[in-house]
Amino acid sequence: MTVFFSVSMSLDGFIAPSSPDELMGRQWRELQAWVFPLRFFRENLKFGEGGEEGRDNDIARATFERTGASVMGRRMFDAGEHAWPEDAPFHTPVFVVTHEKRDPWERAGGTTFHFVNDGIESALEQARAAAGPRDVRIAGGGETILRFLDAGLVDEFSIALSPVLFGAGVRLFDGIDASRIALSAAGSESSPRVTHLTYTVRRR
Repeated sequence: MTVFFSVSMSLDGFIAPSSPDELMGRQWRELQAWVFPLRFFRENLKFGEGGEEGRDNDIARATFERTGASVMGRRMFDAGEHAWPEDAPFHTPVFVVTHEKRDPWERAGGTTFHFVNDGIESALEQARAAAGPRDVRIAGGGETILRFLDAGLVDEFSIALSPVLFGAGVRLFDGIDASRIALSAAGSESSPRVTHLTYTVRRR
């Protein structure tokens, strides 16, 4: 089983706007522009038939299909709680790292959000148990990904590098303890809209 994350990132290193209120704004839409035309994206969000196929579509579908459970931080959950459709796009158990005690929240299509109060290690342990033979994805946001990286709990990650500049926002690697982490390049593929970069992670 592999623990991984997969995010879209601007050329200057940002994965989200500064404010959750801007999550669906212009910058975010430009960052994710490579995803919107894809056949898999349209299918997963029930937007209807059609859409582009090709390598970008294959990568998006493979990322979804390998994921047996997801972990996310409370900031990402709060931003998505009212933005995701009733049939949320995960279709797996999702473990939300939070200080709040809350009963599981079951949605249509197989997504159930579980709220974990005792840290990232506990959330990962529960996600591993729920994932079965598939992998665990650290869905975000940036602070949660950083915590997992610094704790040595990530095996690999992929970045979809979009031809967009943010100038400000949430940086993916802002404040990372680089002295504890070493990377190896595992793959690089380009399309007209985005460049896919994959790295394996090891402790120094």
